[in-house]
Amino acid sequence: MSMPAAETIDWEQQRAFLSVLREGSLSGAARMLGTAQPTVRRRIEDLERHLGVALFTRSPTGLTPTALARELAAPAEAMAAAAAAFARTASAEAGAAAGVVRITASEVIGMEVLPPILARISKAHPALVFELALTNLAEDLLRREADIAVRMIRPVQEALVAKRVGTIALGLHGHKDLLDAWGRPASLAEAKALPLVGFETPTAGVRAIKAASGVDLGPEDFAFRADSDLAQLAAIRAGLGVGFCQLGLAARDPSLERVVPDLAIGLETFVVTHEDLRDVRRIRIVFDALVEGLTTYARAGSPT
Repeated sequence: MSMPAAETIDWEQQRAFLSVLREGSLSGAARMLGTAQPTVRRRIEDLERHLGVALFTRSPTGLTPTALARELAAPAEAMAAAAAAFARTASAEAGAAAGVVRITASEVIGMEVLPPILARISKAHPALVFELALTNLAEDLLRREADIAVRMIRPVQEALVAKRVGTIALGLHGHKDLLDAWGRPASLAEAKALPLVGFETPTAGVRAIKAASGVDLGPEDFAFRADSDLAQLAAIRAGLGVGFCQLGLAARDPSLERVVPDLAIGLETFVVTHEDLRDVRRIRIVFDALVEGLTTYARAGSPT
């Protein structure tokens, strides 16, 4: 089968394809694109005619991608990232303190730590526009999926510029009412007798806890399980159980109390950008402000 030349495929068709792939239905893709469902259907049908193959099959749960559609997912995602990077680059001149800056960070950092830092930047430079991608996965700076990343792991790619802001410390915390009822454990092993907040899927952070404490925790040990760090933090604050949270966040909540204070998990933290962007003024402004703000936050949450 001979495939059509890439230039014959309309970008709107590819956007529709990627949206259906992500959402699993025409209606979901239409909502994502802000267009009508018949428009999405027509674009998918036009794309399938161009390619001469079916990309989706109907199933009780929606549209299921074919083997070819799954193969096309990666290049479609790459094209979407490139288009978004193009739009951000075109949003302002390189020397202007204006335009769009896309930042990626973990859920907790993005929701709990970055907003006041971004607010200070916005007050000083009101023409800046922020996009914030909350994910615990590392978005690819090399492919310009984001302009700046806050990462808990040192990047190794030579094309990336990284600034270490310090170590963000985590400790074991519980609501005071919970601890009054269950007692205050002196070790993580003793804490296993209390309701615990934790994960469904083991992560690098979980392995760090095991390395620091020597105690192996699995999903079966938790009274509340979630892979969302925000959900875990909310559960700790609500008194559902004892769990790990950042010292800087716990210090803001007088209802939270740290237990087993000699147990601390350090997350080395970096602000990262692509070397091609470091001389773009809007990127430099945001990069430097994030370094300053996160350095202050890391120092404030240092274990004593």
